[in-house]
Order: sequence, then C-alpha cells, then structure tokens
Amino acid sequence: MKFVKTIFAVFTLALLGATLALGARADTWNKKTVITFSQAVEVPGKVLPAGTYTFRLLDSPSDRHIVQIFNADGTQLITTILAINDYRLQPTGDTVMKFNERPGDSPEALRAWFYPGDNFGQEFVYPKARAIQLAQVEKIPVPAVAVETLDDDAIKTAPIVAVTPEQKEVEVVTVIQTTPPVAAVETPAPAPVAEAEELPHTASNLPLIALLGGLFISLALGLKFVLKLAS
Repeated sequence: MKFVKTIFAVFTLALLGATLALGARADTWNKKTVITFSQAVEVPGKVLPAGTYTFRLLDSPSDRHIVQIFNADGTQLITTILAINDYRLQPTGDTVMKFNERPGDSPEALRAWFYPGDNFGQEFVYPKARAIQLAQVEKIPVPAVAVETLDDDAIKTAPIVAVTPEQKEVEVVTVIQTTPPVAAVETPAPAPVAEAEELPHTASNLPLIALLGGLFISLALGLKFVLKLAS
C-alpha cells in the first residue's frame, strides 16, 4: 500500500514538472522582455513616450518575425512591428537594444532587439520613406517595406527590401546578416529523417500540454483505483 502511494505521488510530481517545463519553454520562445525607456523612442510607424513596455514575439503561422509591443503589464497592445533576423557573433546575458542615430531633434529610432543569450535578434523594418532617412543619417542599409501602415494581411505578405544611403533598393540578404555568420556556424549535424523532424517553433504547446495532462490524469485515476482496492 505504501508503494502504491509512492508511485501515485511520483506521477503527480511528474505531471506538475512537465507542465512547468512546457510553460517555461513557451515563455522563452516569445522572448518576453519588459524594458523602461527614459526618453521617447521611435519604432516603425510610432513614437513611444518615455515609460515601461513589454516586448514579445507573436506566435504567428506565417514565416515572418512579428514583434508586439504592449504596455508595462502586457494588458494593452500598443503596436505590431515587422522584423527580420539580425545575427551577431557574441551573444550576451543581457537584453540589448540597438538604436539608429537620430535625424535632427527626433527621438532615437530603435533598430534591433536582442534577447539575452541569443546570437540573433529582431531588426525592425521601417516604412520605406522613413527607412531612407535613417539610412542616410546612419550611413548603413535599413530594411524597409513600401507600405506606410501594416495591417494583418500586409504584415504577412508585404515585400521586404533594404534601402541604402543612396536611396537604392537592394535584396536584404546582400547587405544585412540574416543568417548565422560563418564564424558562428558549427559542423552541421546529419540531416534528420522525416519521422524525427521537429515541429516548427510557431506551433503551439497547448496540444502537447493537453496530451500530457490527459495521460497523467488517467494514470493517476488508475492508481487511485488500485489504492482503493488495496485498502
């Protein structure tokens, strides 16, 4: 009887541990970050007044990098931003925000956001007219879209280009590091077989949590029944 109680307790703890682990993984994927700006900051299509904001990636079925900015406690969506990969050789343990030089007296323009420990971040895509201004001030190519306002459809399909300080449009991959630098690439592992292929990171963890929950609940009920018979 004592053995059955021990097994029951082990399965209960396993269920709790699996649920917490999946929750932590989801929180890491969306890169949730709370940050305070001491002065106004420009992001694509909007100027954020000084204050505290929550940044996180949207779990989108599209292959785009979509960043959402909320108020401090994450209860109110302020804006949605399109982004692309921006790789760096050395990740750090802190959140890093890169800024473009400000044209004139305008607020600093947020260029990229790096989550702690990641060797890649989110480089923000600006409307084309503003991207040209930033490129001319910064003297570097800036990713851009030709539309001023990104609605739900445009944010998934609008073509992304890079504009140069000379106001030329070029392919993003020719001027911005959207893939891992050669120095950061390790010896590739053998290609996985189709049956072992990982789900895309955009897939939700909810079905897996529900499956694990149902499995452990069934086991717990069965053990409880055995415990009752044994008593």
